[in-house]
Amino acid sequence: MATSSLLPLHLPTRPSAVKASAAATAAAAPTPQSLEESFGRKGLRFAADPATGAPTAELSVRNGSSLQLRLADGLVTSYRPKVYWKDDGCREVLHTVAGAGAGGEVKGGVGLALSEVSSSGAAESLLVGSEWSVVDADSDSYDAVQLVNDNWVLDLHPVLSRQAQTELDSLMTILASQQLQHTEQDVELGCTKGSGTLEVTYVVTLYPLSMATAVMVKNNGKKPVSLTSAMLSHIKFDKRRGTAVEGLRGCPYCSHPPPAAGFALLTPAEAMKREDGGWFGGGGGEEPRQGVWTVEDNLYTILKKKVSRVYAAPPEERKKRIYSTAPSKFTTIDQNSGLGFRVVRMGYEDMYLCSPGEMYRKFGKDYFLCTGTASMLVPVVVNPGEEWRAAQVIEHDNL
Repeated sequence: MATSSLLPLHLPTRPSAVKASAAATAAAAPTPQSLEESFGRKGLRFAADPATGAPTAELSVRNGSSLQLRLADGLVTSYRPKVYWKDDGCREVLHTVAGAGAGGEVKGGVGLALSEVSSSGAAESLLVGSEWSVVDADSDSYDAVQLVNDNWVLDLHPVLSRQAQTELDSLMTILASQQLQHTEQDVELGCTKGSGTLEVTYVVTLYPLSMATAVMVKNNGKKPVSLTSAMLSHIKFDKRRGTAVEGLRGCPYCSHPPPAAGFALLTPAEAMKREDGGWFGGGGGEEPRQGVWTVEDNLYTILKKKVSRVYAAPPEERKKRIYSTAPSKFTTIDQNSGLGFRVVRMGYEDMYLCSPGEMYRKFGKDYFLCTGTASMLVPVVVNPGEEWRAAQVIEHDNL
């Protein structure tokens, strides 16, 4: 098993009374109007979703890029970065689908999956049944929404793993320059759940050219905790033909289901179900069976067919003193729109990649990928008093 890796994440400093108020405020369910009156400011707005009525936080920066965050569960339901100079120049990146009937819950977007793995190997979600309330708002982070769940805190600051430091120097330069140009915003949400032995921090960040999500788990208990986690992103494409990713050549992969997540469009069983006529991979060959490893030999991984893969170092390889890790990033390619977005891995060990194939029609006319950074194959062990941190960035240079 992998031991916890540290990722420098700057957390806000809060008086102890603020965090202690989470349990007291959780009993009240403030309305979007009251949240707006208490915490709203330029670049940060609270409102009810027009379709579902769910309280949301709307973040925006000066170049017009925006992000919408569902406060109930921390799901990013919209990310519209500025990608063109003409008109308003913004375009929706995320694919979401509303549930059946009036007020149906939206699924898709970008969300966090986090589970505790028992000694028997069974995984139980740490996020199911969470109840959230707004605890505080401050200006100590940039265009951020801050969430607390069992002492969750969502803060906006650049986060980088030591493992990826060299590869991400250019990203840090971009993020640092963006921070200097925009005002600081954050909102803190809290809930009390269980015994509170795990302190979980979740970070959602909006910059002019990127958005980031980060997670930190601190073990305040007396026993080690084994965790699996993923940040799943449903990225929209104009058409099924011309959908691909670049940057995975030379990386081992195997067929693998996604982690179970209530916000995901495809269930693990649906993601692994073979299409009629065979299940084929990006290069045109037959998709390997689950547990059978192969190496990506294509410069461009074509994703017209249905696949559900994890790109990573095989668990047996990780027992060696030296082994090759998965790439720190890859780029999505949409030949029809001409746009591309980089998905950057920090702290996580794996890259998950799923294309729905013909099943995309079940979720509307737009094609999409479900992808993201993860630690799925080998649980992360967080010892008492230790912290584990990981993050994902979706960035672009389309301008």
